[in-house]
Amino acid sequence: MDELNGKMIACQILVTGLIARVANEQKDPLRFLTDFRDEIKAVVKGVRIAGVDNSDRVRQVAQQTVDELFSLMKPLSSD
Repeated sequence: MDELNGKMIACQILVTGLIARVANEQKDPLRFLTDFRDEIKAVVKGVRIAGVDNSDRVRQVAQQTVDELFSLMKPLSSD
């Protein structure tokens, strides 16, 4: 289980870096991140989850993960 958690954290870091890189190349990076976050949350809300007893709990954890992922991204500094 620890190995799986480690791989998931690595994937989250990779995705965060990719999103940040794409956002930095946009005219309005904060707007891009907000729109992207909203799209990802809509996907998590609508995806069909099979093979588990409590799909609502899985969906809730996925939503929290999305929130955590995007909370790591801060607006550009004014320096």
